[in-house]
Amino acid sequence: MTKVTVYSKSWCPFCVRAKMLLQSKNIDFDEIDIGKQPEKRNEMIERSQRNTVPQIFINEHHVGGCDELLAADAQGTLDQLLNT
Repeated sequence: MTKVTVYSKSWCPFCVRAKMLLQSKNIDFDEIDIGKQPEKRNEMIERSQRNTVPQIFINEHHVGGCDELLAADAQGTLDQLLNT
């Protein structure tokens, strides 16, 4: 089963947009709000090598942020990742 993890902050418009795309595809995802769980920020940075949100993972594959997620959707590679 595919596991999707989104590191986010509740006030971030890019996070909202990324989550809306996943929801529109009926994809369940685990959200880790680093605003509410600041101790998870270092975990996010270690996994992604980035310090901005959102950071999106499909299984262990780092998709990237909102722009990369939208690009993957436009290119058709997002559906391939989600079906692995």
